[in-house]
Amino acid sequence: MRSSLRKRDPIGVSSKFRWDVTRASSGGTIVPPMESTVFARLDRFEYRLCRKANALAHFVAIRTVFRLVSRLGDGVLWYATMLALPLVYGPAAIATSLRMLVAAALGLALYKYLKNRWVRERPYINSRDIECFKAPLDRYSFPSGHTLHAVSFTTVLLQGYPSLAAFFLPIAIAIALSRPVLGLHYPSDVLAGAGLGFAIALLVLRLPLGF
Repeated sequence: MRSSLRKRDPIGVSSKFRWDVTRASSGGTIVPPMESTVFARLDRFEYRLCRKANALAHFVAIRTVFRLVSRLGDGVLWYATMLALPLVYGPAAIATSLRMLVAAALGLALYKYLKNRWVRERPYINSRDIECFKAPLDRYSFPSGHTLHAVSFTTVLLQGYPSLAAFFLPIAIAIALSRPVLGLHYPSDVLAGAGLGFAIALLVLRLPLGF
């Protein structure tokens, strides 16, 4: 039996295509903002790829793995790693943990702002053919916060401890892949999140936090 969440707006708004709209001065015509038009085109362009990715979650083993890595990507893995680094590698690792913490704060602020600015609905809301297999942490889709954090944390971590790549790189990749498979994000959300996460990592790596 397939285990998916019922298709619904996570905050209880039932409209399938909700746009923040403005009324034109003549005749009261409703005009979608530019970002809604751009994302509507992207949604159509990425629809087939989203369906193919989402179909993989109908297999129990795949669904279970991606739900697990998605749960780790909620923050459990990364914050546990920040705490564990100084315990395992000593005081020298505090700088890496602090950089990861700064990256977390910057990433959270940035993706929250962008999501509320661009208001792109998630794939499972826009299409009845796409199922949601894990409850989202917030409403909007662009960019993928899980991917942003996975890339930023992994980049910062491996800069200081490259020997950990064999463990953390596959997890970061799996977190990114889980987003369209679970019906939560479009591929462009994931790509944008990865790019922003890498940029944040490059920024925090320049901070003078050596111990």
